Amino acid sequence: MTATHTTTVPQATTDAPASASTSTSTSGTASGTTSDRPASNGRHPVEKLKRRWPTALAVALVILTTADGSGELADTVGAFGDTLPLLPLLYVIIHQVGNPRVTWPVLGAGVAAMVALGTQDVVSQPVVLVTLALAVLVWGAVRGTPHGRATFGVQAAGALVFGALALTGLAVDPDLGRYLVAAGWFFHGVWDFVHLRLDKVIARSFAEWCGVVDVLVAVHLLFLL
Repeated sequence: MTATHTTTVPQATTDAPASASTSTSTSGTASGTTSDRPASNGRHPVEKLKRRWPTALAVALVILTTADGSGELADTVGAFGDTLPLLPLLYVIIHQVGNPRVTWPVLGAGVAAMVALGTQDVVSQPVVLVTLALAVLVWGAVRGTPHGRATFGVQAAGALVFGALALTGLAVDPDLGRYLVAAGWFFHGVWDFVHLRLDKVIARSFAEWCGVVDVLVAVHLLFLL
């Protein structure tokens, strides 16, 4: 009698691979969801403070300049009135150069010129600064300007207005002059912030620094003397 052997062939199961595939797919989806999640746009407070270094520098400078507070009204108005024409002069020079990268070096040269002018009594500081600004404007009118005639016209008007406020404020009685000089500093601060917003002519860091300085000086002249 012949024995009959039955061989059972195991059926391949697809459950495990399917489960693995599903698991891999799920894991990949989860991973993709995590990696695609947008990073937070917020910056650490310290980083925000670092970006505001021009403001911090401006506040420190004004505090150091005005901390004494013991000067006479006429002397204080005279000092800030003498300095006011430097601000539009810097603008017209940098505008004519056509490169905002020279902003801080030009400021350094301007401060050095102010120190040199302060060592002599032959010529008036503000008169020299206004004359230099007019000379640069004439140069721009004759040679042309890198930013176009419209921007040149705006810079020319600013130089004339701020120069006139400074010279007039120095010429009248200090009780009236303080308001004229303060107006010049305040509106030049507005001028700075407009240029900061437009990102034109001068370096943004200088526009922020100068704007804060200007407004704080105006406040000092109006309310703290």
